[in-house]
Amino acid sequence: MIYLVEDDNSIRELVAYTLHSAGFVAEGFEKPSAFWAAIEKEIPSLILLDLMLPEEDGISILKKLRASSKTKKVPIILLTAKGSEFDKVIGLDSGADDYVAKPFGMMELLARVKALLRRAEGEEESSEHTLGGLSVSQARHEVTVDGKEVILTLKEFELLSLLIENKGKVLTRDQLLNSIWGYGFDGENRTIDVHIRTLRQKLGDWGQNIETVRGVGYKIGGSL
Repeated sequence: MIYLVEDDNSIRELVAYTLHSAGFVAEGFEKPSAFWAAIEKEIPSLILLDLMLPEEDGISILKKLRASSKTKKVPIILLTAKGSEFDKVIGLDSGADDYVAKPFGMMELLARVKALLRRAEGEEESSEHTLGGLSVSQARHEVTVDGKEVILTLKEFELLSLLIENKGKVLTRDQLLNSIWGYGFDGENRTIDVHIRTLRQKLGDWGQNIETVRGVGYKIGGSL
């Protein structure tokens, strides 16, 4: 099930039609109140969320979803007419997994939905990594630092996992974008920088182990 929160009737109907045509079960909501009522009955596999909404703005909804134990790991794509870098940074900082600025093509949106769902549903590996006080479990999609759980978005989790799996190696921004997003992203390396920044913040003191290699990319030091 995919939920779409969008107050523009034409966009909501077109996106829902596209998703249905691709074989997905989708339900659209014009108002946040109807969306929250649906969440109480069923947790979706993915949420498409507009920012400019009546009753409650999308960032407020996003933060509430990330704060709830029931929805903190649900993949979320923001759909909005706000396309500036600042707005994208705010959305990603607030916990969004992806960001699509209007107007967007239906095939592009569908590709992003499929890529995000593949990673959310099909990558439950049994491997676990422990580095110092950090523990990462792919099977449980769980991260702990000194025994305390750290809540990450899907993309933050994938980014941390990829860096750990390549401990000591420098990964370029392009490598990270291609590996994690799984499609031709818009080339804005700023997206990676935002995720690294939030990762460091969420990991506390351990976050300093994510090293910036100026002009190249990032790595987790091989001396851990």
